[in-house]
Amino acid sequence: MTIHPKSLLTILFATASSLMTAQTFDVDFSKKQPAYNGTMGYDFNTTELNKKNLKQMSYSFAVPDGNYRVTITLGSNAYAGKTIVRAESRRILTEQIDTKKKEFKTLSWTIHKRSPQINAEERVKTKPREKDYLNWDDRLTLTFNGDAPAVKSIHIEPDTTAVTLFLCGNSTVVDQENEPWASWGQPIVRWFDENVCIANYAESGERTTSFMASKRLDKALSMAKAGDYFLIEFGHNDEKDRGAGSGAWYNFSHNLKTFIDRIKAKGCTPILITPTARRFFEGNNLKDTHGEYPAATRAVAQREGIGLIDLTEMTMTLFSACGPEGSKHLLVHYPANSFPGQETALADNTHFNVFGAYEVAKCIIMGLKKIEAPFIKYLRSDWQDFDPAKPDNWESFKLMPADNAEIEKPDGN
Repeated sequence: MTIHPKSLLTILFATASSLMTAQTFDVDFSKKQPAYNGTMGYDFNTTELNKKNLKQMSYSFAVPDGNYRVTITLGSNAYAGKTIVRAESRRILTEQIDTKKKEFKTLSWTIHKRSPQINAEERVKTKPREKDYLNWDDRLTLTFNGDAPAVKSIHIEPDTTAVTLFLCGNSTVVDQENEPWASWGQPIVRWFDENVCIANYAESGERTTSFMASKRLDKALSMAKAGDYFLIEFGHNDEKDRGAGSGAWYNFSHNLKTFIDRIKAKGCTPILITPTARRFFEGNNLKDTHGEYPAATRAVAQREGIGLIDLTEMTMTLFSACGPEGSKHLLVHYPANSFPGQETALADNTHFNVFGAYEVAKCIIMGLKKIEAPFIKYLRSDWQDFDPAKPDNWESFKLMPADNAEIEKPDGN
């Protein structure tokens, strides 16, 4: 009997999927851990996560695609800890958490892990620059740094109950792999407890057409369950389209409608988001650069009867409140030699740094509160409502950067 190669691939994929049963892990870092062998976690820098002289440590778990409840106990019997926790591609789970000597604090999150494979025949068409991104590999990776990182234990188990928020968008949404770039999809994870899982499928340079053509929406839908949500922000790159059918009121609006129809067919809820403002001042006046795209997004949301977050309006307010100079602290504006290999100044008026991403993430949450999204009840207890007209003080914001830095600008503008 001859088996067609495509049929064989289908059989192999189904067999591999059934064999890769999601596992539960318990790791005690008071004991030395074995090296990575394909089935257990491994730490890039050390096998003991209780050494305060280490700057950054990562530990990975080889698990199938899905959501995982991650419970981490921070602290050390030997010293006072100061620990920041991130997941995958710099998703920010905590600011620095302080623990006294012999004091321990336990926190939980639900973390989304994915790979490019959709099924036996289809894969996401990732870009060359994405090939080494932690978001797309076959492991779930946790990274710890801070002034004195201290981790006692990690517990990981599969989760099928958390509400998943799938993020669709471009470089203002994506999990930026490298410092100093950041987007609102990274710190928003920090504000929700383990009952909400953020699944960020955005990628730099994407527009509605390319997001679908590269099968990013297909992959997200394959991972979604009825009752999940999709937060959709496009416009920055769509507005550069030229030619027949392009424009806010035809192709862009049509594509948003396609997103909505496919998401609803899955039993999920779409929420549209108008594009973040660019920092474009004429004197002291901030100018809108998005033309008719915010209005088109609002119109589609109204016509379809779905939730809308007017992020254009909120970020215009945020930038205006900071002013022409103060708003630079929200974005990647740094003098030469601020990062390794950076010989010239960085002056990007579209892409956020970590502080700016935090402020915009707070705008998103306020937008979710305004439309009374049911999952907003799962905000962490230390959440405080945010007014973009009264931004936080950038000088008071402290978060040790991750080790990985890249001065190459993300795709899109």
